[in-house]
This record gives sequence, C-alpha cells and structure tokens, in this order.
Amino acid sequence: MASLPEGDIPPTDGLLPEQAREGAAAKDFGVYIHVPFCTVRCGYCDFNTYTPGELPEVSPEDYPERVFQELDFAAGVLDASGVPKREVQTVFIGGGTPTLLAPSRLGQMLRRVDTLWGMSPRAEVTVEANPDTLDAQRLVELAAQGVTRVSVGVQSFVPHVLSTLDRTHNPGSVPDVIRAASDAGLQVSLDLIYGTPGESSADWQESLDRALELEPDHISAYSLIVEPGTALARRIRRGELEAIDEDTQASFYEQADETFRDAGYEWYEVSNWSHTSEGLSRHNLSYWLGSDWWGIGPGAHSHIGGVRWWNVKHPRAYADRVKAGHSPALGREVLDEHTRWVEMVMLGLRTRQGLAIDSLTDHYPPAGAILHEALDAGWLQPEAFTAGRVELSLKGRLLADGLSARLTGG
Repeated sequence: MASLPEGDIPPTDGLLPEQAREGAAAKDFGVYIHVPFCTVRCGYCDFNTYTPGELPEVSPEDYPERVFQELDFAAGVLDASGVPKREVQTVFIGGGTPTLLAPSRLGQMLRRVDTLWGMSPRAEVTVEANPDTLDAQRLVELAAQGVTRVSVGVQSFVPHVLSTLDRTHNPGSVPDVIRAASDAGLQVSLDLIYGTPGESSADWQESLDRALELEPDHISAYSLIVEPGTALARRIRRGELEAIDEDTQASFYEQADETFRDAGYEWYEVSNWSHTSEGLSRHNLSYWLGSDWWGIGPGAHSHIGGVRWWNVKHPRAYADRVKAGHSPALGREVLDEHTRWVEMVMLGLRTRQGLAIDSLTDHYPPAGAILHEALDAGWLQPEAFTAGRVELSLKGRLLADGLSARLTGG
C-alpha cells in the first residue's frame, strides 16, 4: 500500500491552529468516511483495504462504532478550535467496499453526521459499491437511509480485462444493478479504468459503449497506475504481463473523451464527465476547489483551512486511538500561503472552470509567457484565454501536471 506522507506530529487532542478558522464560514464542509473492508483484494489496488481474514481483531460489525467515536471527536475538535459550525454539504462513504455493511449501519453513520453538524437539505450523499454487492432491495434500502448517489466500480465490461484486474463481478449483471439504482431514485456514477495490460482499443471501446448504454449521470475514467508492491506490479516484473505505454494510455483517454462527448457528456475535471450539471460529483469537486472536509477512518485524509492531516493506516491502531478518545492522526501539515497557492493551481487547472489568468501572473509573473507558449502549442482553449481564463484543451488535459508545475515555478 502507498505510504503516508511525512509531516509534523499532531497533538493527541487534535486541536487545530488559528489558521483553520480563517474564512471557514464561506467554505463548504464535507465528510468522508472510509470503510476498509473488501471480500478480496484486487491485484491492482493500492488503497488502504483489508479482507476480513486479515483483520480478525477488527470486524465490519464493530467498525461503525469506531466511526461514531471519530465523528464525535471531530465535532468536539472543530468546536474547541473555534471553527464555525457549518451544515454538511456532501458525504462520501468510500473504501474498500462500504456496501459490505448493512444499509442500516451506513444510515446510522449519516444520522450521526446530521446530529453533529446538520445535513444540508440538498446534501449529496454518495456510497461506493462493487456491482456484486448490490441488488434492487439493497438499493432501495440505501435510498431510504438517505443515500442520494451510488458510485459503482465497474472498471471494465470485458471479461479478460476484469480477470487481469482480479475483479470478481459478472459484467452481465451490471445493467440490472444500474436500472435498479435509477428505479430507487439514486443518481449513478460509473467508474472505469483504462490501460490494463492486454487491453486493446476495441476492448476499451466496448467498455465505453456498454457504459453509455446504461445512461449514467456521471462517468469517471482513470488511467491504470501500476503501484509498487501490488500483485499486478509483481506480475509485470516477472514478465507475465506487459504494461501499456504512455502513448497508448493517452490514445485511450482521447478515445474516451470523444465517445463521451458524442453521447452528450461534458468533462468537468480531467478524469470525470457528467451528462448534466446536476450529475457531477459535488464531493469530489470540493477537493479540487479547496473546500473543507473531515476524513473519518484509518488512512483517511482531512483538510480544514489549509491544515491537512492523515490518520494511522491500520484499522487496529486506528480503533485503539479513537476508543481512547485520542486523535487518530499520524501526521499533519500547516500549509503556508505559497503552498496553498501551488495546490490551488495544481487542482484548479484540472477542472473545466480552470483558473483566472490574473491569479497566476500576479503571484508568479513568468506564468504569462508560459501561458502564451501553452496557447500556441494548443494546450489551452483560445476563447477562454481571450476572456482571461485558463481552460485546458483536450491536448492540454494530457499534460496538465507538467503545465501546472511550470506555472508554479516547479
């Protein structure tokens, strides 16, 4: 699993510095809840997840109690730190596979959030799920518990691609799941992965076409990253599989964007497309726009007013800390003004709304020449540039990270 970043040792009481209060009232506040359980570990996965056999001392049945304890702790810390109380605009329950827990238990988590902070009447509440953990009854129960959106990890509709990824669901069952979710009144997001070893352009097109046939509200398409230490990385190192090169990955991205655009989906972040403005993921957008959120659970990250921290990764260590009433945070960073600006550029550049040119050149004057070079190279949308805004073109989206590094002096 990916290692956590280095940082300062946070106080056991979790109290936040004065910086966390500045401008908080004007920012949206969200909650992320991590559920670290999966029935099997996918060969490509580098997330902080565990099968029940790996955690005999931490059970899915007991885990919600730990969530309640950190939620209560979070509310106390924010209040004691003088951070103004705000209604929760978005909740995202991710993992892992949150739908391994009963809908009633997920509902209890949501009610605790509502009790502590209040949920906005138009709050977006998303639950991640694998297709084989959903059926019509469970989807109805999720909606009854206050869930408004399911994010379904389909990854591919092609059996040999799913096999390489160690995904266990039957792609033929996905249409029934998506129809049942819509019938339950839930918004639907589909997650796809491209660039799996052995995946052809025709395979990828089949996944794109079959996903669009289901008319989801939202689609995410992520390039497969072969993370060190995963089973997939070991298979590639042994020569059993051949990783797909960057040029092919880029062509797959262009193929996806063209297919989505032809079907009426518009990109709003480099890896995300929605059918309407109501279909975009407000929770994920809050990350890219620098809003505040508290991350609950082992390995979860939080951000309040330029203060960022991350919890211990192992569920047993996490449980021990929250049961003792201590902060589960392992490390913390208090970001200075320049670092916050760099992150604003890196994240904002990835969104469709982009950045104001003045916000770049005022802070880093060489950015003006760099932007004109990018415009001449076809990386930026000319109409937006004329209007004083930086918006990436299709070509620019493929080069977003490199461009943001140049624009911030990296």
